[in-house]
Amino acid sequence: MNVKFLNPFVLSAHETLRLEMRETAERGELHLETGAYRTDDVTVIISLIGAVDGAVFYSMSNETAIRFASALMRERLDAFDELAQSGIAELGNVITGQASMRLSDAGYESNISTPSLILGRGAMISTLEFPRLVVPLSTSIGVLTIHLSLKENPHTILKTPQITTPKNFEV
Repeated sequence: MNVKFLNPFVLSAHETLRLEMRETAERGELHLETGAYRTDDVTVIISLIGAVDGAVFYSMSNETAIRFASALMRERLDAFDELAQSGIAELGNVITGQASMRLSDAGYESNISTPSLILGRGAMISTLEFPRLVVPLSTSIGVLTIHLSLKENPHTILKTPQITTPKNFEV
């Protein structure tokens, strides 16, 4: 896992939390994990395919998910119902979308999948040979933990500018 892929996600998360929820986030200690990921109460999963391949997981407790969804919807939610689930999935989608634009600006164009949610603590997700960079982001209403399991795709050919040959030019 290349650390250079971390900053676009952390910056995008900070920006999204600030703009969408009026929350500031403090980055916790970054660490590397190998082996299967065990889900938290709520986990958003989004895949990236292109110059960067892999997956990003956004995990949080059920209470944090309800508070985040409430802040996103600007109304008090008491349960992690379909509306709250949709809000949390969209939170992951917005962060990943912004991060993928930042990656693209750096020459790593990738597409993202639609978000999926895993509800319930303890499910195991194998990222196979991909280690995960893990960074918790603490806000006043809870902790959002980002798990990045990404690698550069060596088979991706970066787009190069088209070179046109002027008329009357002999090769």
